[in-house]
Amino acid sequence: MNRFVLGKLAAATALAVVSASASAAWPDRPITLYLSWSPGGGTDATARIIGTLMEKELGTPVNVVNRPGGNGVVGNQAMASGKPDGYTIGLISVEISMQHHMGLTELSPSDYTPLALMNYDPSGVTVSSNSPYKQFEDLIDAAKAAPGKLKASGTGEGGIWQIALAGMLNSMGLAPDLIRWIPSNGAAPAMLELVAGGVQVAPVSLPEARSMIDSGKAKPLAVMAEHPAALYPDVPTLKALTGSDWTMGAWRGIVAPKGLPDDITAKYIEVLDKINHSDEYRDFMLKQGYGIEWAGGKDFAEFMARSDASMGETMKALGLAK
Repeated sequence: MNRFVLGKLAAATALAVVSASASAAWPDRPITLYLSWSPGGGTDATARIIGTLMEKELGTPVNVVNRPGGNGVVGNQAMASGKPDGYTIGLISVEISMQHHMGLTELSPSDYTPLALMNYDPSGVTVSSNSPYKQFEDLIDAAKAAPGKLKASGTGEGGIWQIALAGMLNSMGLAPDLIRWIPSNGAAPAMLELVAGGVQVAPVSLPEARSMIDSGKAKPLAVMAEHPAALYPDVPTLKALTGSDWTMGAWRGIVAPKGLPDDITAKYIEVLDKINHSDEYRDFMLKQGYGIEWAGGKDFAEFMARSDASMGETMKALGLAK
């Protein structure tokens, strides 16, 4: 064997040893946890409780960094562009299943190392407490009787809650625009408009509608989930009411840049599983009204793939996909 070949083998062996030792020492410095949204919202609160509990488990600081902008693209790019060494992770949200269908980015769920799904807040079909629609069937019958007359709001044009409503209608064999969408700057102003009578439906997540529901100003008629939501267990699921399998919600999970070593991936999944099932995490999330969900590693990858496919199909039906 010549010196050139021996040299290459020695270099490869040295690199493997260095990589193995670096992985074995992980973590020996602070971790950065990116998120794509501004401070103060549900994603920010979820990221910070996870970061706090992760510090305790890993024994190293976890710095939560907000990177808003571009409808979530800026933060998602920061998560994907980091080195796959375990020191860059991100709290990714449902928007990763929407952005590339809209032509905002080429990033998709497959561009990350999936670690864990940590939260899921299903869409509710919420009306004003003064609404004449006391049951879900009343609302749908009224919409079918006068297509386009009823109005809904909850996000901007093409946002998750418009897709939730349109997908629900489509799954029931109805026109996706049977209920007209009125863009808003989010769930809070949409709920105010609902109570004021400007719109008749707000298909936002139940935690987002919670203050109005708990104050008696709004009423959820259905939830777009496989099971009743823990926040309002008496609210029937869409499937129980109509037989439709359509589900939609805002979800959040932890990812890392693609190519994270298997041993670090496994350690993250182990730690996040422990956090997800801890009393501290569950007490915090339930107090805020946020749903708790778990899927680790490959299960989370499959969850994101289903979300991406479902989003793409619905957005195409709405004419929102590019």
